[in-house]
Amino acid sequence: MLYIYYFISSTLLSSQFFSSSSFFHYISISIYILTLFFLLFCASSTSFLLQTSTIMADITHLPMEQLQDLEYCLDSNPPWAEAILLAFQNYILMLGTSVMVPSLLVPAMGGSDGDKARVIQTLLFVAGINTLLQALFGTRLPAVVGGSFAYVIPIAYIINDPSLQRISDRHERFLHTMRAIQGALIVASSIQIILGYSQVWGLFSRFFSPLSMAPVVGLVGLGLFQRGFPLLGTCVEIGIPMLLLVIGFSQYLKHVRPFRDVPIFERFPVLICVPIVWIYAIILTASGAYQHKSLPTQHSCRTDRANLISTAPWFMFPYPLQWGPPTFSAGHSFAMMSAVIVSMVESTGAYKAASRLAIATPPPAYVLSRGIGWQGIGILLGGLFGTGTGSTVSVENVGLLGLTRVGSRRVVQISAGFMIFFSTLGKFGAVFASIPIPIFAALYCILFGLVASVGISFLQFTNLNSMRNLVIIGLTLFLGISVHQLFDQYWNPSRHGLVHTNAGWFNAFLNTIFSSPATVGLIVAVFLDNTLEVERSKKDRGMPWWVKFRTFRGDNRNEEFYTLPFNLNRFFPPT
Repeated sequence: MLYIYYFISSTLLSSQFFSSSSFFHYISISIYILTLFFLLFCASSTSFLLQTSTIMADITHLPMEQLQDLEYCLDSNPPWAEAILLAFQNYILMLGTSVMVPSLLVPAMGGSDGDKARVIQTLLFVAGINTLLQALFGTRLPAVVGGSFAYVIPIAYIINDPSLQRISDRHERFLHTMRAIQGALIVASSIQIILGYSQVWGLFSRFFSPLSMAPVVGLVGLGLFQRGFPLLGTCVEIGIPMLLLVIGFSQYLKHVRPFRDVPIFERFPVLICVPIVWIYAIILTASGAYQHKSLPTQHSCRTDRANLISTAPWFMFPYPLQWGPPTFSAGHSFAMMSAVIVSMVESTGAYKAASRLAIATPPPAYVLSRGIGWQGIGILLGGLFGTGTGSTVSVENVGLLGLTRVGSRRVVQISAGFMIFFSTLGKFGAVFASIPIPIFAALYCILFGLVASVGISFLQFTNLNSMRNLVIIGLTLFLGISVHQLFDQYWNPSRHGLVHTNAGWFNAFLNTIFSSPATVGLIVAVFLDNTLEVERSKKDRGMPWWVKFRTFRGDNRNEEFYTLPFNLNRFFPPT
């Protein structure tokens, strides 16, 4: 273009005709200048467009149905040695919740440290069975099924029942309270069993879309923020070093491979960091660093305060009705049903996240219902064995799939074996269960956040330039956290929460539902997404991508990921 400009201008200025008249000379100069500006403008515009297109090409990331940045997917298996270490890592991680829930509830029930140790062993044993059943016959996703905090409010309602509080002997009160909790769990488990095996929950899931599931899955992780840094802050001396070590090993040293070709720092951050910080905590305890600290600080930081090792039996095999025959109460059962509903919602979000981190397709409605049905069986088992709480999918173990980049089903199945094995060998299991809670809290900061980000990743299938979508996303996230915060700040076992009527079971029911960020988020997101401009917003909601995963036959990959083992699909054909 500049060559053309030079040719035109040279011709105009050298023309004898133009040079003979000053008037035409001025015109030629004007044409020369205008041509200069025009060509410079064209050149700069062309350069700008080329740079813009190059930049856009650099920053464009097309939506991907399956994550690609993982080493092992659902059906691929690491070498056996690596798989066993990864499974043990899953077992160590799930100990946090398995210890925290009984440590909170058993003393309030009147139980001793020995009772607490037995409840923890029972909870681990049933968690191993439930995890194995879920991985074999449920959703078949690499999801650990363990104890849940969602049941704390209805259990606290049962604990404070006047008929139980009148029992003066603490051990007798513990046994009667445990039997009441068992009866409530057995009855309430019917909710998930019926909704799951009748496919009702699968039918309801047809109202889900990527737009509604993104904030719900996000709230499954973000809603657990109180178990992150607030818990870590109870002992920053060991919590902060643990957090920094895990980030350093898993992210900054993930490409360092000192042994063969295995990225050990990325693959085993829990197994590497927990012993280091645990030994550091033992040294601080032995050196008397916490002698003059407050009791809460000593309870969080000291490694000799749990009393699990000394009180745990050397060998114990949990069995059904070990605490005695369950007792049944309508009020207790109705209160417990709220926690079962909450665990069903939170598990649904966790299954969606686990499927993505295992490089699998989103579980179809039939598979999701099957998983919820088996989870109901797991709650029934918890009631029969006397775990003291119900079960749900362990969110932290779902996050571990992404941190280690291993989504193998076999790893979780082996970890179920560790849960069952160490639950029967009481002393050995108690050693690992005595790890200080702030160490787990540091891990939760990373893993809960990772699950939340997986939920947010579903937004890539939606139109984020739609104001309708932005309103739904923002309102769901804000209300999910805000409503939970309101109910949580009013709740304690004596005041019974924000809802305080004469009907205790009703109070526990509503306080449990609205204390769950994911449940509040699901109610808001599904309602708005299915009532606001539904027909005009199908593409904006991401339905063209989502609809093929509604049915088992909708995508050929579903059969690879979710078919039952032992050729059981002949007897239970998918729909």
